[in-house]
Amino acid sequence: MVIGLEVHAELKTETKIFCDCPTTFGAAPNTQCCPVCTGLPGSLPVLNQQVVAYAVKAGLALNCEIAGFSKQDRKNYFYPDLPKAYQISQYDLPLCSRGHLDIQTKSGAKRIGITRIHIEEDAGKLIHDPVQGTLLDCNRCGVPLIEIVSEPDIRSAAEAVAYLQKLRSVLLYTGVSDCKMQEGSLRCDVNLSVRPQGQSALGKRAELKNLNSFSFIQKAINYEFCRQVSLLQAGEPVVQETRRFDEKDGKTHSMRRKENANDYRYFPDPDLVPIRVDETWLRQLAAEIPTLPDARRARYQRDFGLTPYDAEQLTADRQVADYFEQAAQLTAYPKLLCNLVLSQILRLLGDGEDSTIPIAPAHLATLCDLLGKKKIGSSTARQLLPRLWKKDGDPVAIIAGEDLWQLADPAQLAPYVEQVLSADVRSVGDYKRGKSSALQALVGRTMKATGGRGDPAVIAALLRERLAQ
Repeated sequence: MVIGLEVHAELKTETKIFCDCPTTFGAAPNTQCCPVCTGLPGSLPVLNQQVVAYAVKAGLALNCEIAGFSKQDRKNYFYPDLPKAYQISQYDLPLCSRGHLDIQTKSGAKRIGITRIHIEEDAGKLIHDPVQGTLLDCNRCGVPLIEIVSEPDIRSAAEAVAYLQKLRSVLLYTGVSDCKMQEGSLRCDVNLSVRPQGQSALGKRAELKNLNSFSFIQKAINYEFCRQVSLLQAGEPVVQETRRFDEKDGKTHSMRRKENANDYRYFPDPDLVPIRVDETWLRQLAAEIPTLPDARRARYQRDFGLTPYDAEQLTADRQVADYFEQAAQLTAYPKLLCNLVLSQILRLLGDGEDSTIPIAPAHLATLCDLLGKKKIGSSTARQLLPRLWKKDGDPVAIIAGEDLWQLADPAQLAPYVEQVLSADVRSVGDYKRGKSSALQALVGRTMKATGGRGDPAVIAALLRERLAQ
């Protein structure tokens, strides 16, 4: 498969791209619109400078060249949810071009080219009501977007999701978009074609429109790939068209034949002056961009000895990365800290948009030190974290108050070992017949008998000694 992605990200401005209507999500229908964003006769658009600033920041963060001169164009098309029946976008002179984004795959790092980033206005929203028919909410008309168009460098659904997750991370770091997929502020169109292995010519592509979840994107890509391969293997042509993904049946369905650029009859918008970005403003915007995920990832690998994959996971969310750095300054065991964050903290965070971690960084750092010094076991740490999540507190006080310290004294552990050996005659027999995995089963049962407080290394040594008798 060959994939190129078109990602639409709503910019986090207070007002719309060409008027001063607010961009607040969830307002009552048609309460945040005016003659400009509904395209009434005689209204004139005025470009919001913050839109250009945010788009330039996104371009710089994605390694793009920034155009000193660009313009805006009218894209003419039948938009049932855009009353003026054209969209103000950019055609041949986009604001940003020739960038790239590096992702981590199972086979290592891969660079995905970015063709262009341009600014445009969003359309409204159609609401299909069984009683009243199709209703139009114009609140979203004129909300500013950037469209980020990748090169056709993506070769799998996993790569597409990795690219989108990394792109979302970069946009969140720069603060240009809130990237709330459930609110539609980050949406993706997937352009997918197939070709025989070793063939360089591209096949006919289908465009899968308006996907707004990583899960749906992955499912849509895998289904569409199989659909196109089946057509070609049956000797039937693949038609260039626009399709939608139905999450209910897991299939893509035809919407319309795909338009080409000349079908849109682009021409420069006569009501808007060209956009000029001078070097002084460009340097100022560049200085406002924080340290981005790639730079953080490299530093985590260098300073904390983390693997590229672990560093990539940690830096994906800026709040999580900030939290990790605060805790890492307070512990001598940053690798243990990384493991706890990736295996436990991210699980507790879940899939929500809020990445606030209710455990104080100092408390998680203390937990890592206790774990690293073998004062507590990993199972105790795993048990404590959900409790601290609900009600934060000093881990030392909780461990001391409930006597959760790790048992490492052989004399204390010997009775537990004897108890398990007496109860699990089968595993004892398996071990003596040469089945090495039986030892792990005995270690696990002894750990369970100690309430997870036993030192597994000491337990294993005691078991070997006892079983050798």
